[in-house]
Amino acid sequence: MEYGESIAPAGSGLEGVGVSFGKMNAFIDIISTQPIKDSEGFATTSDNILASVRAYKEERHGNEQWANRAAFSTATALFRFRKIPGIVITTAIVLVCDDGRYNITSVEDVSGRGMYVEVLAERVVASGSLFI
Repeated sequence: MEYGESIAPAGSGLEGVGVSFGKMNAFIDIISTQPIKDSEGFATTSDNILASVRAYKEERHGNEQWANRAAFSTATALFRFRKIPGIVITTAIVLVCDDGRYNITSVEDVSGRGMYVEVLAERVVASGSLFI
């Protein structure tokens, strides 16, 4: 595979979706949250940054690919990034980028090679605020 070449095999529905370095348009933090009890017994959550990486980010909009993802109607963004050795991405992990915090709704290995991870995520909006 040449630099910048698409990683998607023909017929996979991902043709032309290469994840070359130039297309990785966002910096993200991969975070696990842990409950921590203080000295008085109250639980608070603490963020533990597992990794900070570059990722391809695509916001939800009305195109054919997003229409095919109807099963994940709550997802507002798609992230693709290189698989990180020793870190298992699950729905218990949170992604944070410059425009907010995202809860993971789905994780998939792109084309089954174990090189890239595709994540569908829902933006976290504080109650009482508007998401536009």
